[in-house]
Amino acid sequence: MRQFFSEYSDPSFLEQAVPELSASEAESGQAVVHAQFVRDCLAPIPWGHHIEIMKKIKDPAARLWYLRATARFGWSRNVLLNQIKANAYARAVTEKKTHNFDLALPEHFAEQADEMLKSSYSMDFLGLRGAVKERELEERLIARLQSFLLELGYGFCFIGRQQRIALGTKEYFIDLLFYHRILRSLVAFDLKVGPFEPEYAGKMDFYLNLLNDTERGPDDQPSIGIILCAEKDDVEVEYALRSKANPIGVAVYELQSKLPGELKGKLPTAKQLADVVRVEMEEGE
Repeated sequence: MRQFFSEYSDPSFLEQAVPELSASEAESGQAVVHAQFVRDCLAPIPWGHHIEIMKKIKDPAARLWYLRATARFGWSRNVLLNQIKANAYARAVTEKKTHNFDLALPEHFAEQADEMLKSSYSMDFLGLRGAVKERELEERLIARLQSFLLELGYGFCFIGRQQRIALGTKEYFIDLLFYHRILRSLVAFDLKVGPFEPEYAGKMDFYLNLLNDTERGPDDQPSIGIILCAEKDDVEVEYALRSKANPIGVAVYELQSKLPGELKGKLPTAKQLADVVRVEMEEGE
C-alpha cells in the first residue's frame, strides 16, 4: 500500500496523467486533478492488477497506458499479463503506424481505431521459420486462433475465414473477418506473404465498401481494413491510402522475434553453443 501511494503520487508519474484531463479540471487545482485521475483510472482496477503493473512496468508513460487500457477495456489479470508480455505499449503507442484513420473516420473513433491497430504482429506461435504461402499462413492462424486473438489485442471476435461477399453475379472472399466489440466495427484482414503493394489498398477499399453495404449492422461503425504483409515502405503506404475513403491500416508480421537491442552481443551465437556442445561430447568420450 505504501508503494502504491508513493509511486502513483510521484511527480514523474503524475505529469503523465495530468495532460489526460481537461484544461478546466487542471485550472481548478492540483488536488481536484489528482482526485479525478484516481477516480477514473486507479479506482476501477482490482488490487491484483495494480500489483502486476507496479512490479512489471517502471516507465511512467507505459504504466499509465496499461492503467488506462485496463480501466477502459476491463482486462482480466491474465489478459493484462499477456499484453505486458507482448510489449503492447511499445507496439501500440511508440512504434510508427501507417493508416488513414484520421482522414476516413471521425476524430474520436479514429483515436480508438489507432489504439486497436499495432504496427507489427508477432507470429512466433505459428512455428514458421521460412517462406510460406498465403493460404498456409491463413490455415496456421486459424489452427492457433486463440493465440492469434491474444496477439491482435482485446475486443476481437472471430467471424470467419474466406468470408464470402457478393456483388451481382460475382463473389469475393475476405481472408479473415472479425468483429471488434469495443469499436462496434467489422475488421477485415487481408494476408500478404510479400511486401506491400499499392494495389492492395484499392482491393481492401473495395471490400470495405461491400462490407458496409451488405454486412454492417444498423448501429455499427464503419468497417476497418488491415493489410497484414511481410514488409512495407511507410511512404509508399501513405501515398496508397491518401485517396481511400475507407479506414485502412497496414501492418507487418514477424515469424520470429528479434533479439532485444540490449541483449545483442551478450548472448552466445548458435555456432558458439554448437561448439560448446561438441566439446562437451568429445570430453565425455
